[in-house]
Amino acid sequence: LQMPSVIVYGGRGALGHAIALHFKSHGYRVISIDVHSNEDSDISILVDVNSSWTEQEKSIMDSLSSKGIEEVEGVFCVAGGWAGGNASSSDMISNADLMWKQSVFSSTIAAKIAVKHLKKGGILTLTGAEAARSGTAGMIGYGMAKAAVHQLTKSLADKDAGLPEGATVVAILPVTLDTPMNRKWMPDADHSTWTPLSFIAEKFHSWSEKKDSRPTSGTLLSLKTNGGITHEEQH
Repeated sequence: LQMPSVIVYGGRGALGHAIALHFKSHGYRVISIDVHSNEDSDISILVDVNSSWTEQEKSIMDSLSSKGIEEVEGVFCVAGGWAGGNASSSDMISNADLMWKQSVFSSTIAAKIAVKHLKKGGILTLTGAEAARSGTAGMIGYGMAKAAVHQLTKSLADKDAGLPEGATVVAILPVTLDTPMNRKWMPDADHSTWTPLSFIAEKFHSWSEKKDSRPTSGTLLSLKTNGGITHEEQH
């Protein structure tokens, strides 16, 4: 019997790494896609951050085919990053460009991966942001890119979107994730309001195995943590 497989896009980031380790511990084969190699995954596909959108897509799709990847249970896109800047910032455009590449390139390519490699009834997750449900004056590029991911999620949930039959697509909308980098930069913040990576990893695992545990396809799922307890709100 073949091991079930999942693809983690952004598999070397803090969240992606936590997801990869969680699935590995439950007997899954994990394929990581990232600009950095993930030694803890079974297969690590590297992305050249300087390549164009179409070049990245071709390179990733070719790598998946050449490694014999067929059907996977889930495609989890947790690639992304953060950069600030309002309209008067000198780096507003360069930061917006970076945010678009990190969130929109990765999310759309994840959708293409799902079309080809996600099994019928599988799960595709994208990563939006709670902040991008309204204006983000101090981080314009970030808000634009995440709002595009929200729109993509709604589009992919339409019946004519081209995803495999019965597939579910959900975007998670975290506020702040409890990552080492966030703790480093915000040591004095109230960490009990940060969402643990394990919460998301367990959620994705449950969605992979139990279809009835998933939100409706097209859901934007806000994750709000207070006092160490994470609540979900569907939009």
